[in-house]
Amino acid sequence: MSGVQEGDSVTIGKLKQLQAHFAKERDWDQYHTPRNLLLAMVGEVGELSEIFQWKGEVKRGLPEFKEEEKVHLGEELSDVLLYLVRLSDICGVNLGKAALRKVELNAIKYPAKANKQVTNKEDEIENSSSADNGTA
Repeated sequence: MSGVQEGDSVTIGKLKQLQAHFAKERDWDQYHTPRNLLLAMVGEVGELSEIFQWKGEVKRGLPEFKEEEKVHLGEELSDVLLYLVRLSDICGVNLGKAALRKVELNAIKYPAKANKQVTNKEDEIENSSSADNGTA
């Protein structure tokens, strides 16, 4: 169906191709405007949020989730991803290149060494505050 075999890597380009084909087969291109796709994606983000609503903090790997909850999570994450890929395609944005550029910009904006210094300073301030009020 997707042309992707078990164990194969899935690229943004492949998802873009599949989404374009899916929409064309159903004559949905007329509805796939940037605004419509964005609003649909926001709706899917809402559905994704509902999975975590009222659960408090959740541990990595979701050890408390039942298998069907993890399957549902994968479906909602996929919905968001697929709308994002389709939106970027319709807008003419190379999502892979844009994401790599953003990673590079974030590395410049938030250098690792400076971030560690800020974290250490925050820890020092928190420790000195709790020591001052006898909570350490």
